[in-house]
Amino acid sequence: MIELFDVFLLMLFASACAWLWRGHGIRERALLLTQQHCSKVDVELLDGNVALRRLALLPDARGRKRLARVYGFEFTVTGEQRHEGSITMFGQQLGRIELAPHPFRTPPPDSAPVIDLQRWRSARDNPPGE
Repeated sequence: MIELFDVFLLMLFASACAWLWRGHGIRERALLLTQQHCSKVDVELLDGNVALRRLALLPDARGRKRLARVYGFEFTVTGEQRHEGSITMFGQQLGRIELAPHPFRTPPPDSAPVIDLQRWRSARDNPPGE
């Protein structure tokens, strides 16, 4: 015969399984967001994964303390050095992505400047139609 304690243990086990299943989905979303961020800032995500570092009560964007999952990952700029980064997730919502200090890629020397200052000044001082 099933007792109340058995039902409690079954519910506890089911809750733990559901929490772990949801955590896996959050990890997959953190990986996707990390890949997007790395491509945006022109760095390469190494090993193609994020790993859970810790669970903590951290303030969100509104300053309220919430349960957060902090995942760690490694990235490279030059292909020679590994740098660490972290992504904080509040449920499915992104908290923040932090990258360790790293060198930036320099543009090729033959690339044109973003703004030609001489041309900009002449266009500003002599607008067309005058």
